[in-house]
Amino acid sequence: MSTKKKALKTVMASALLIALMPVNAVADAWQSRSDWSEIFRVNEASGTLLVVDKRDGASTTLVHDGERARQRFVPASTFKIPHTLFALDAGVARDEFQVFPWDGVERSIPPWNGNQDLRSAMRSSTVWLYQQFARELGEERERRYLEAIDYGNAEIGDDLENFWLEEDMLEISAEEQIAFLERLYRNELPFDEADQRLVKDLIVTAAGSDWIVRGKTGWSGQLGWWVGWVERPSGPVFFALNMDTPNRMGDLPKRQDIVNEALRTIEALPPES
Repeated sequence: MSTKKKALKTVMASALLIALMPVNAVADAWQSRSDWSEIFRVNEASGTLLVVDKRDGASTTLVHDGERARQRFVPASTFKIPHTLFALDAGVARDEFQVFPWDGVERSIPPWNGNQDLRSAMRSSTVWLYQQFARELGEERERRYLEAIDYGNAEIGDDLENFWLEEDMLEISAEEQIAFLERLYRNELPFDEADQRLVKDLIVTAAGSDWIVRGKTGWSGQLGWWVGWVERPSGPVFFALNMDTPNRMGDLPKRQDIVNEALRTIEALPPES
């Protein structure tokens, strides 16, 4: 056998081995961070944090609790990121300037009790507006969009107005959250690029001289999320955290605190001032 044929045979065998490799074996390439375990312990939190660092043309995956990072949970308000894209694509929302009139129902979260636009609704996680979007989109279009972007299990169940908020319907893992966010970052989702850029602008939460954080929180009552990425000149650093919230609202500040502390250990965020 010629040297060229031997080389080709070796490459093909390697490709076949990778294709047949079990998912867990691929996940073993993730680097477990024992120091992040300490961050969770100090915060008295139980959850997972997955980080994909794409600075300087590399790709490094870091994790606390890799098994949980592959487990699906209800997305809660992190679903507002793709849901906004659905609404824009379908014409249910025109742009960031459109005002959606308040329905007059007094709710327990004061910022919800008033007219909304996309920016205020994203900032305050205004559930009633996105329930309105769901009614206007309808079950068939919601399902079609979910399948088009391969979002988690793409399940709606039988409650159109709450399928992203309640257990046993729509679910997504931390790993899948980051896969979705990477496509959004690159404007590679099946939506107009202008709409993707708008949604990325809507989820800016913090910025410094050479960094921007884009992300969205979520809370189901039992589970909290914080997903997004840090943009640096050298490239993005994606993150997805989910954690149990036995103390309910008392646990919510821990979501961003844990992620910020972990990101500082890899210099994705500047030191705390």
